[in-house]
Amino acid sequence: MPYVIEPSAGVDRGVLALLAEAFTREELPSGEERIVLKLKPQLAPIKVAVIPLVKNRPEITEYAKRLKARLQALGLGRVLYEDTGNIGKAYRRHDEVGTPFAVTVDYDTLGQGKDGTTKLKDTVTVRDRDTMEQIRLHVDELEGFLRERLRW
Repeated sequence: MPYVIEPSAGVDRGVLALLAEAFTREELPSGEERIVLKLKPQLAPIKVAVIPLVKNRPEITEYAKRLKARLQALGLGRVLYEDTGNIGKAYRRHDEVGTPFAVTVDYDTLGQGKDGTTKLKDTVTVRDRDTMEQIRLHVDELEGFLRERLRW
């Protein structure tokens, strides 16, 4: 008859169960496989990634850094500035770590289209991790958009 009981319900088992449930492999229409960590936005370690479309244009990268600081100051959680590769690879990297939203700063954000045309200034592209849908928002609407989707 045992006289020592050792329960094995630690935090690590709960976290492992959470990660196993959130881990998803999806096949895209192109036939490519996408790995996504579909954590609830409230549980994601990084809430938003701010990604400049190109890293060799100082006006785009500076705008992205200012936007990152502005979003971080909202207190919604961790906001990460990402400029380590091309935009597609950045999206995939953040899909894999569970970042629910990616905000892209591009030529249109500055009010200048890549083709030289004048566009609506101070708009960014917001990409949803789960649906991969992208919408264009004015930066003043971004706070409300994120607060609504990241609320507890």
